[in-house]
Amino acid sequence: MSVLQALGHALELTGSMTWEITWALVLGFALSAVVQAVVRRETVTSLLGDDRPRTLAIASGLGAASSSCSYAAVALARSLFRKGADFTAAIAFEVASTNLVIELGIILVLLLGWQFAAAEYLGGAIMIGALALLFRVLLRPSLVRAARTQADKGLAGSMEGHAAMDMSITTRGSLRQRLASREGLTAVSHVFVMEWAAVLRDVVLGLLIAGAIAAWVPDSFWQSFFAVHHPLLARIWGPLIGPVVAVLSFVCSIGNVPLAAVLWNGGISFGGVVSFIFADLLILPILTIYRKYYGWRMAAFLTATLYAASVVAGYLVEIVFALVRLIPTSRHARVDAGQVTWNYTTFLNIVFLLLAAVLVVRFLRSGGPAMMRMMGGGPDDMSGHDHAGAGTG
Repeated sequence: MSVLQALGHALELTGSMTWEITWALVLGFALSAVVQAVVRRETVTSLLGDDRPRTLAIASGLGAASSSCSYAAVALARSLFRKGADFTAAIAFEVASTNLVIELGIILVLLLGWQFAAAEYLGGAIMIGALALLFRVLLRPSLVRAARTQADKGLAGSMEGHAAMDMSITTRGSLRQRLASREGLTAVSHVFVMEWAAVLRDVVLGLLIAGAIAAWVPDSFWQSFFAVHHPLLARIWGPLIGPVVAVLSFVCSIGNVPLAAVLWNGGISFGGVVSFIFADLLILPILTIYRKYYGWRMAAFLTATLYAASVVAGYLVEIVFALVRLIPTSRHARVDAGQVTWNYTTFLNIVFLLLAAVLVVRFLRSGGPAMMRMMGGGPDDMSGHDHAGAGTG
């Protein structure tokens, strides 16, 4: 009976966190779908031809408006690289598309507080800058050439079919007119549902792991593991160990935010939370994809530089926020089992779930399921399906 009670408590915590963030997920994915329905893939590639600061800023902005699924981001970065984008710009796009997206910021605010959302966006810029510097100093042209040769083999990986699809619309007119058109609604619905399909596994896994850890792992363990009783050591240790915990958790994208909330309550440093979230592109399945996409030498290079950049971002964010006294003093992230009551969360969930239902119905009525079946395929499977408007009806 105690085992059932423990399992029930973990599921209760998971359900509570899910209820808190549902509307934010729908809002974030809807906004992302609108942007992706407007901006064509060729336009993105043409803007990412070098590694100048301006280009990297554009890459970061386009990434922030793109997919929040880590697997799709990795596949899309390779797609851009194969079509002529600079490798540094493609990786900057990849980092931004998982760490600077709007849905991530909203969920951080809901579960951890606005300070963490601000730290995430500042740290994301720092991480991209650190990566650009590391690439400029350490990345050799021969390694990039070898990576391009491997990338051009087109070996399929997780979400490769999704990355190959350009579902932007071709309708002319103002932004409002294009989005209000039949083709626009179809494109938004297709991107919305496919983005959910891409990230749902990680969101569910992250919530389940966070609920289990919150229910079953005592705070005393985390306090010892994160050296809570040694403040200076904790600040040094947090950003170093945060990415390691992320690698071993197998949870990427926004699915690791609930686990970050559990770690914060357990005692990890502020900078450690930031570096933990930034390591979503270092989990073991994605490291395997790097090897398949770019070869083992580039995979090793990406592993080392992404880890170093996430640690640097964690340290600098900790220092900056400590100087301006914005690091929260309490550790009460929202991982407790709250009751569902008639409040703003309930109202927003109803509104955005209705919006999601409208988009899902449009998806089902406009050839979406057929495109969904091709999502797991490679680029060759996507020929003739470059935008969702092809399935309007």
